[in-house]
Amino acid sequence: MRVAFYSPLKSPRHPVPSGDRLMARLLVAALERAGATVDIVSELRSFSKEPSDERLAALKEEAAAETSRIAKVWREAAPPDLWFTYHPYYKAPDLLGPALAREFSIPYVTAEASLSARRDRMGWGGMQALVANAVAMASVNICMTARDRIGLMEMVPQARTAVLPPFLDASAFLSLTPSPDPTPLVTVAMMRPGDKLDSYRMLAASLALIGDLDWTLEIVGDGPSRPEVEALFAGFAPGRIVWHGERDQSEIAGILSRAGIYVWPGCGEAYGLAYLEAQAVGLPVVAQAIAGVPEVVIDGRTGLLTAPGDVAAYADAIRTLLVDGGRRATLAANARQFVEQERSLDKAAARLAIILKEFTGLPK
Repeated sequence: MRVAFYSPLKSPRHPVPSGDRLMARLLVAALERAGATVDIVSELRSFSKEPSDERLAALKEEAAAETSRIAKVWREAAPPDLWFTYHPYYKAPDLLGPALAREFSIPYVTAEASLSARRDRMGWGGMQALVANAVAMASVNICMTARDRIGLMEMVPQARTAVLPPFLDASAFLSLTPSPDPTPLVTVAMMRPGDKLDSYRMLAASLALIGDLDWTLEIVGDGPSRPEVEALFAGFAPGRIVWHGERDQSEIAGILSRAGIYVWPGCGEAYGLAYLEAQAVGLPVVAQAIAGVPEVVIDGRTGLLTAPGDVAAYADAIRTLLVDGGRRATLAANARQFVEQERSLDKAAARLAIILKEFTGLPK
């Protein structure tokens, strides 16, 4: 099976790391492991920071030229068997796949498509209509969270959907031996305005409530909001906060394996692959029961989830795992087992193959 893969927000080849880029790469890997030959068919980014008719018109012109280029290539060689779009949403619709799939009569598939009626009321109606039309025509829309599936069905009741839980190529993490020391807390997150900065703000406020306990916090990440993040933690005693900056996957795996508890509130997280990475090395997680976080952290089994926005409850959850070694060890063992047995690349590849066969008939 030959698959044309496209990610309108961020290509798997994009130079800037992010959760979107990582999941795009993971989906390519899962498709390949399922037996497909994958072609990253375009680098066109359809991202718009703000709603704008002028921006949308310009994007459509770029997309028309790119569609013509791809169609020419396919006519001279052969079209793929399937078009697969990752993460079309109101800020980054797929302006290529629907037209090409219709012209060449191939199945069109989305993964992690997102729709929300409130975005129409915020000026994104034109962009979101493009996503809704793509979702309606798709042979299947692969949903990675229950929240996304509900959003699609509310706006496009006839949409065909299937579930593929968030997953990870965990080999680099599972190969490491976890640390038994609970006192190093760790978090891995970019430093940017919005939800990420809100999570850093909540984390700092929560840690200030448990200053009587023995802990350090290791922070892995960087970004435009680093000055604000550093200011949030400036009041802690010297040595409490360790700044690692941006690190590659192998370095992150090593840092995680030497820590005891993964702490990240997760404000607005779609789900957060970093949670799966942490659990793969045997770290229990403390996060909020918010957005897509419960899809990757199982409350009471692999970590503790607290009520959204409750700083005191979040601090108490960290305290619990710092002082209760038995509970921490149980959650840690469960977390590692959860990723290995339920959220591995092999499991995802097998599930993806079943979904594509069921909804598209491919491979024949």
